[in-house]
Amino acid sequence: METLKIIKIGGNIIDDSQALASFLSQFAKLEGPKVLVHGGGKLATQLAKQMNIPVEMNKGRRITNADTLDIITMVYAGKINKNIVAQLQSHSCNAIGFSGADGNTIVSDKRSTQPIDYGFVGDVKQVNTNTLELLLNSNITPVFCAITHDENGQLLNTNADTIASELAIGLTSNHNTELYYCFEKNGVLKDITNDNSVVETINIKTYKSLIDNRIIADGMLPKLNNCFHAIKNNVNKVCIGKPEMLFTPNTLYTTIQK
Repeated sequence: METLKIIKIGGNIIDDSQALASFLSQFAKLEGPKVLVHGGGKLATQLAKQMNIPVEMNKGRRITNADTLDIITMVYAGKINKNIVAQLQSHSCNAIGFSGADGNTIVSDKRSTQPIDYGFVGDVKQVNTNTLELLLNSNITPVFCAITHDENGQLLNTNADTIASELAIGLTSNHNTELYYCFEKNGVLKDITNDNSVVETINIKTYKSLIDNRIIADGMLPKLNNCFHAIKNNVNKVCIGKPEMLFTPNTLYTTIQK
């Protein structure tokens, strides 16, 4: 089976126009089929403030009321997604922008209001890959924003790391899938102040030890949970690190193992 790369980028790239342009020029040159997943960065928060729409957060997670959903749909599925697609076209990488509603690719359930009501936030229930396979077979690159739908006409704000993991799992039937989470660090670090103190491989046993020793905590926990979810569900390779891990030999990064 052919290797398929699913690559997720976050705010450290999206919020920096030069970093984004550099990444996309290199991403376009990656050989073989690929899928790009992007988060929202800071732009949605900035636009909400400009429009005097309160930004509500709970432990770093956005509360998505109806007004906020309108903002993130405009920003994630509109400005950011189409900007990425247009830049990829300039590098001769034929791309199509997606939310989960497009092609009915990602169906979610609205998250329970208990114990916290996050509003219009979705938890992925199903990935449908038929449309994606048609595009990938035609050498077209899907570019996903962090929005899904519930099949009843409702869009839902959905964690981009989760979307990347679920896409990688969903596409395993026809591909050897590799999942790459690109963020601002070289990988999972033993010492947060030393960017070279990378834990190069993590498995279930060492993961529990790293949590017990508080080396992994806070925002890294859900990211790694998505990594292990992917590995347990037949994704071939899962890596976390700076984007250079995709393009530069001998770069430090973290690989997740069973």
